[in-house]
Amino acid sequence: MAEIEIGLGKSGRRAYGFDDVAIVPSRRTRDPEDVDIAWELDAYRFELPLLGAAMDGVTSPATAIEMGRLGGAGVLNLEGLWTRYDDPEPLFDEIASLDAAAATRRMQEIYAEPVRPELVTARIREINDAGVLSCASVTPQRTEALMPAIREAELDLLVIQGTVVSAEHVSKSSEPLNLKRFVRELDIPVLVGGCASYQAALHLMRTGAAGVLVGVGPGHACTTRAVLGLGVPQATAIADVRAARMRHLDETGVYVHVIADGGMATGGDIAKAIVCGADAVMVGSPLAAAAEAPGKGFHWGMATFHPTLPRGTRVSTPTRGTLEEILVGPAKENDGRVNLFGGLRTSMATCGYDTLKEFQKAELMVAPALLTEGKALQRSQQVGMGA
Repeated sequence: MAEIEIGLGKSGRRAYGFDDVAIVPSRRTRDPEDVDIAWELDAYRFELPLLGAAMDGVTSPATAIEMGRLGGAGVLNLEGLWTRYDDPEPLFDEIASLDAAAATRRMQEIYAEPVRPELVTARIREINDAGVLSCASVTPQRTEALMPAIREAELDLLVIQGTVVSAEHVSKSSEPLNLKRFVRELDIPVLVGGCASYQAALHLMRTGAAGVLVGVGPGHACTTRAVLGLGVPQATAIADVRAARMRHLDETGVYVHVIADGGMATGGDIAKAIVCGADAVMVGSPLAAAAEAPGKGFHWGMATFHPTLPRGTRVSTPTRGTLEEILVGPAKENDGRVNLFGGLRTSMATCGYDTLKEFQKAELMVAPALLTEGKALQRSQQVGMGA
């Protein structure tokens, strides 16, 4: 890809987000009921290619169970409120009532309570006992310390997650997690991320991870791109990681799953993520708008409460429907934010593809006018795509 000159001493590639691209319909269409949107990871099959984000305002033990019942998986944050407090419900009420100017500082105080290993075990067991797959997230810094509690609970799927996770972390003050050794010695599938480039993804794939999360800063509550200046727009990031997956597959014969993490608000965004190369999506803020969401109308990222450098904010996510309605409908709104996977299914059918892997072959076009062409009335009236 040709680079653009930024100045005499620096050039860079042009990158694209979901709003910059469009899926091109093909010569064939299908009945949406004939489309299969199931996703298989290791020994597990999911009827929805969905991971609920490991954020406290999105995934509680109860919503993780409901996501599992609906065909996806909710990722519980093992360093969140559910593993710091016996009963965090009053704290969710308090966070929802905070003035915007005071929210970050008070949340830093709330999250200063230490993580309790016995609660890690208890929360995972609560999900297991409901008969759905248990999936939970830890940061690389706390992975080894929490593993005894995780093993005791018999977790099904582990996510090692941070703003950026690399296979070659260097530290002069502490012994970093040896990701390659850890992943290969663990007897359950591991997903790792985030990443946003070909080389970073390829190195993570070489650790033996079952999947990589793609996304640095695209989330609706994330401020990493402002605080640190880091990030790659999601359409380009996913396409680059897709290329890394192809190289890794050629080298090893092992298929590593690509999970788009963040930046998706509508069923159309999810469809574009799949066409760019994702096998599944990790979704946060759309699920925070569910009636059952623990955030009670608010959503915040995993680094919002960092003690010295917060990289997230609390955003309002007014209720749009039940978790079931948001994921699989029926929709009573016309902007694509409800019945997300009905949107994916219909997009695939309209383009003539019957599986997710087939849909990855669909044509994309750079389309800067996609969201504005012919939409002047919607924008002026703030309805539909102009809301």
